[in-house]
Amino acid sequence: QVQLVESGGGLVQPGGSLRLSCVASGRIVSIVTMGWYRQAPGKQRELVAAVTSGGDTNYVDSVKGRFAISGDNGKNMVYLQMNSLKPEDTAVYYCNAKLRSTWYDVPNNYWGQGTQVTVSS
Repeated sequence: QVQLVESGGGLVQPGGSLRLSCVASGRIVSIVTMGWYRQAPGKQRELVAAVTSGGDTNYVDSVKGRFAISGDNGKNMVYLQMNSLKPEDTAVYYCNAKLRSTWYDVPNNYWGQGTQVTVSS
């Protein structure tokens, strides 16, 4: 089994910063990508940022220049540094990993339980 555990959410004022962390554990032989999604009340879950095992990154336009994603392949971890936070960044943030549990499996998607980020004065 594979588990993703997030940490680092909380309440922050507009303009503030937070850093989210996620660790993947269990039977993992290869991670293809790790990333962060978010879901605000009444909205669909959206991709915020993702990083490949090779270090390529992509971001949703609304966070470019403010958020930075990074990964640590050796520790099966991914981080999301969020700066200049805005009220519209308020959402539950979910860690996602696309990975193989065995070498003959196709990559599967796994999700964390989510961590709340609230940006409010």
